[in-house]
Amino acid sequence: MTEQLPPLAPELSALIDALPKVELHVHLEGTLEPEMMMALAEKNGVSVPYASADEARAAYQFTDLQSFLDLYYAGCAVLVTREDFRDLTLAYLRRVAKDNVRHVEPFFDPQTHTARGIPFDTVIRGILDGLAQGESELGITSLLILSFLRDQSEDSAFETLEQARPWLNRLVAVGLDSAEVGNPPEKFAEVYRKARGLSLRAVAHAGEEGGAEMVARTLDVLRVERIEHGVRSWEDPALVDRLVRERIPLTVCPLSNYELKVTLDLAESPLKHLLHAGVLVCVNSDDPAYFDGYIADNYRAVTRALDLTREDLLLLARNAVSGSFANEARKASLLAEVKAVAGRA
Repeated sequence: MTEQLPPLAPELSALIDALPKVELHVHLEGTLEPEMMMALAEKNGVSVPYASADEARAAYQFTDLQSFLDLYYAGCAVLVTREDFRDLTLAYLRRVAKDNVRHVEPFFDPQTHTARGIPFDTVIRGILDGLAQGESELGITSLLILSFLRDQSEDSAFETLEQARPWLNRLVAVGLDSAEVGNPPEKFAEVYRKARGLSLRAVAHAGEEGGAEMVARTLDVLRVERIEHGVRSWEDPALVDRLVRERIPLTVCPLSNYELKVTLDLAESPLKHLLHAGVLVCVNSDDPAYFDGYIADNYRAVTRALDLTREDLLLLARNAVSGSFANEARKASLLAEVKAVAGRA
């Protein structure tokens, strides 16, 4: 993959370092590094199928989305207390602060935890503690997205939305993740309608396992404002035109796509084609602890694989700001930071 590619030009590497970054597609549970997993397993008396962090990391070899999900859910079992969720969130923010991340809109999967008997309030209180500390300590602003598991029933999603009612003012949107195949958007049409009625915005994963047709159906049925992944949109020129016309952001996760065999070679990623077609595509990390790459690693990998230019990188950074749910004042501030870096680069 990227190991066989030439090193980045120094000026592009410096630009990637300097760019103020917005991350729109990251799962907090997917930032659980093996070292933290092992420490929490010992603290909470939870059994994990690894003898060490190195053994856990060596097991992260995936053939598809489901093979990843099996390990992902097993790792989540170590998250038990409010402090665990705070520490997980804060560890992610401290890590991406080194990549000059300035704003994040992370997902969390409450059903993964409530199914184990962990109260919804425990999960969200811990996450909000971490986000608040991250803003005060690191200056990273955030908006939180509650994600439904698409391999669970719509009734379970409705139950989760009801549990979230006391926290609606702390949530920006609902999302939909997990196994795409066999779980069409129509399955969740009513719970999305209910969420919109509660003034929550809407995003959903699509076009990762499923093709371009799944992206179009997700837009039509769930009325989402943002498509997570969406790389297979490139298969349908009419859909690409629609994404450009309606300014629907795609939150592409290059290393995730490679590790889960969505693209067998990063050089085959349609990201550059989508970008040059005018789609609001941006770069994200998805589940960085499992895919061996945080957001700057994804920028570097895709820049090398696709021979991205300075202008491409600046556009990706601006697209992430434009595609965010931040208020207009915050967007203006972030775009000013990108402009300042462009002026110095």
